[in-house]
Amino acid sequence: GLGSTGISVIKYFEKKKIWNYNVWDDNEKLRKKFGSQITPNLKGALKNSDYIILSPGISLKNTKYKKDLIKFKSKIITDLDLLYICNSKTKTIVITGTNGKSTTCKIVDHLLKKNQYKTLIGGNIGTPILNLNIKKDYFIIIEASSFQLAYSKFICADYALLLNITNDHLDWHGSMKNYINSKFKIFNLQKKNQYSIVNKKFEKKFKKENFLGKLVIPKIKNYRNIKSKISNTYLKSNINDENMSNVLELSKLLKINKKSFIRSLNTFVGLPHRYEIFLKRKNYIFINDSKATSFQATKFALQNTKNIFWIVGGLPKQNDRINLKNLRTNIIKSYIIGKNTSFFKKQIKNKIKHCVARNLRNSIIQILKDIKSLKEEKNIILLSPAAASFDQFKNFENRGNEFKKLSRLYAKKFI
Repeated sequence: GLGSTGISVIKYFEKKKIWNYNVWDDNEKLRKKFGSQITPNLKGALKNSDYIILSPGISLKNTKYKKDLIKFKSKIITDLDLLYICNSKTKTIVITGTNGKSTTCKIVDHLLKKNQYKTLIGGNIGTPILNLNIKKDYFIIIEASSFQLAYSKFICADYALLLNITNDHLDWHGSMKNYINSKFKIFNLQKKNQYSIVNKKFEKKFKKENFLGKLVIPKIKNYRNIKSKISNTYLKSNINDENMSNVLELSKLLKINKKSFIRSLNTFVGLPHRYEIFLKRKNYIFINDSKATSFQATKFALQNTKNIFWIVGGLPKQNDRINLKNLRTNIIKSYIIGKNTSFFKKQIKNKIKHCVARNLRNSIIQILKDIKSLKEEKNIILLSPAAASFDQFKNFENRGNEFKKLSRLYAKKFI
């Protein structure tokens, strides 16, 4: 594939003066850009190659080259593997999980920088890992997706963090078992002097697999004991507590004391589209949680506050279910957007008050009208869709930015 990851691999080869390689993309326009590097015979190239570097989004289940790729599956690696093959002494912190891994990576990067560590950050978080200017004595913080891990064979993290696993990407992986196993690959090659920070839920599986890394089980109560001393509104909610307990354990292993930990986190600024409180006006609070593309991700936002006017909808994830047990009293009304309104109506009917708004604009206007009639002391307007965005938007960032733009526009008109 010749997306951002594929192009980063080509540039890396050029930097390392490696010229004996072929490239391929199903898109003919992209192929034309690379001229002689494009193989005229993909099947022959796969057979004669030492390694096949696959872009993360390509699933062996869906590609038209499925048979050939499965035949040579033992050769398939990823861009993350190249980092380890060519930089064996690089110190790495690899973070994976279903929810919150981007935020956790950013927090770790911020924490280490504030404590005089030299760091670089990349991977699934945005910058392809091979685009980083890797230097001696730097920590490379890597966000690893399940797509990357599924095909990786050489990852050997000094510190591997598995945050959480919930229902996601089952259409790509084929089953929950495959999805879980892909996440656990971050521990496969760890040595006895490396660390595995693992959620308590997965302790049994970790021990059963006989991984060599030193097992560290975070305790959420340890983080909550010092959380009150952190004067950062972004971290006041409970949304990040579980993942922050992982960060706390990592900080101990890196000899960062509690005072430095607290002081460093006071200046952390949260990522956009992750429970982002971007507008407060009178008794109205607008929160952009567009990154929540499954109900499990949305659940954290619904647990965190009351008087919620909840915008939900989009493309639901395979096998996802909306369970509002213990959450109903937090939600005043929900507003369904997107093209798959029937799925969401079926999931929430007879549980909470709702209406079909179809798009963000209609939702915001209707919410502001409903709030005026209810006269609540505090009103939370929350976009936390529990679904992918591709039915109406380019991506979750596009959806979140549109929500922020429309919210500011209609807040001026109605509030």
